[in-house]
Amino acid sequence: MRYMKGRKVLIVEDEKRIARFLQMELEHEGCVAAVEDNGSRACERIAGESYDIVLLDVMLPGMDGFAVCRRVREFSQVPIIMLTARDDIEDKVQGLDIGADDYITKPFATPELLARMRVVLRRQGAGGQGAGGQAMASADGGEVLSVRNLSMYPVRHEVMVGDVPVELTKKEYDLLEYMLRNKRIVLSRDRILSNVWGYEYVGDTNVVDVYIRYLRQKLDDRFGEKYIHTMRGVGYVIKE
Repeated sequence: MRYMKGRKVLIVEDEKRIARFLQMELEHEGCVAAVEDNGSRACERIAGESYDIVLLDVMLPGMDGFAVCRRVREFSQVPIIMLTARDDIEDKVQGLDIGADDYITKPFATPELLARMRVVLRRQGAGGQGAGGQAMASADGGEVLSVRNLSMYPVRHEVMVGDVPVELTKKEYDLLEYMLRNKRIVLSRDRILSNVWGYEYVGDTNVVDVYIRYLRQKLDDRFGEKYIHTMRGVGYVIKE
């Protein structure tokens, strides 16, 4: 498709047959696809070269995919989709927690992979504001999303409760931002998955509950405030 044409992709995969297959499929779509079979060298290439997206296998020589993703996130926000034969929810949570943008389990169909790539690339290029959120401006002119004493500064990628900074993982931040932009709107698990993980996401919807629990631990439980409410049988909502 035109959206993929000219995109520079790094395939980090040590199984030569799979790597070559992916390379041919992506080149057929008009991408410029390079292959690397070693985790340590992949980090070096990502640091020294320019890519639009990285397809990252978990099981790699030199450095596994989780370690590669963690290292890359120290210096780059290049989109990363993790590829793995493991279908365990904890593996998925770990990958997303350390900064991966999506996670797809082998074997997968090429159209599904391409769809996930398009979603990640679009999401990187579009911020978008939900219908329910009202953004203010901070003293430095940046946008502020807030509810009671909780404030989010998207330009600085910061979250504060009062004067206390809150450390969030990338996916926790994305989830909180989406809910703040749609505060007072009850959001179903499917709607959250579509907008935070990508509308083609076909994994377990329990991942939403896992991340809601993480946010509650870092916000509600820590500060003694109830920001995130559960509407039984419907979904979740942030209320004033």
